[in-house]
Amino acid sequence: MTKKTEQFRRITRPLDGVLLFDKPPELSSNTALQKVRRLLKAEKAGHTGTLDPLATGLLPVCFGEATKFTTALLDADKRYRATIRLGQRTTTGDAEGEVIEERPVAVDEAQVLTVLATFMGETRQLPPMHSAIKHQGKPLYEYIRKGETVERELRTVIIRELKLERLAGNELEFSVLCSKGTYVRTLAEDISEKLGCGGHLIALRRTGIGEFSLSDAYTLAQLEEMDETQRDACLLPLDRLVRNLPSLELDEVQANRLAQGQRLGFRDSHPDGKRRLYASGRFIGLGELESGRLAASRLLSSVAKEAAQREST
Repeated sequence: MTKKTEQFRRITRPLDGVLLFDKPPELSSNTALQKVRRLLKAEKAGHTGTLDPLATGLLPVCFGEATKFTTALLDADKRYRATIRLGQRTTTGDAEGEVIEERPVAVDEAQVLTVLATFMGETRQLPPMHSAIKHQGKPLYEYIRKGETVERELRTVIIRELKLERLAGNELEFSVLCSKGTYVRTLAEDISEKLGCGGHLIALRRTGIGEFSLSDAYTLAQLEEMDETQRDACLLPLDRLVRNLPSLELDEVQANRLAQGQRLGFRDSHPDGKRRLYASGRFIGLGELESGRLAASRLLSSVAKEAAQREST
């Protein structure tokens, strides 16, 4: 362990919450995460939804207990704003690759709108080789670096909204609301291919994940100008990650029983499914209700500790 690592560990602190971060270009998602983590001196942190280094925009950073509830964001719909350079295909489908084909561009707004409409709803995508999808334990981009190609399966994704934002010369800008697993780079290539001229992605900005919006995110420069109290005030509470789930209020006795691994009985009027759980107004985690019985699925560590302390006294 280096002295720098030891020093960082000494100044970290337990911190729980969610920070909406506006990732700048050139930084990987992990590098961005580490910069934010150091600024807030957090012991534990993770991000939800990787962005390519050239992509910018919304990157929720979860601290402490918030890392237990990231599945909801990973599964949520995403919003992007993307720009295509028409007439040029590249090896990677984006600006990082080498140009492998050039074609003349002769498209108008009516043609673009017609093509965009064909991608609405369920569509099939072939994941690009330049991606982090794993094959036999290794990401695909490791194979392509060695000049190897792996056979990939088409996957179904859902395009919920697709809007033309700008068409100027050989540049086409569009916004999209799509399901998880959608490769906007592939979508950009497919759109430009249907237009007959080919193209590649030159800019990508994530503007939303689920209910979270880029308009509420903080840049690195903004965070660097703040003091510790101001940065802490930027954190959203843990239950914002699961606000889409219905809630269930428990008393302290019920919460204690749940933390000890017991199931709780509820009236049949409560439908089955996941629930946000609260005890005396405090968020304590998630539970699963099935046939009138509630079981804990993911509780805060503090809840389990409190239950253990009660049991030992």
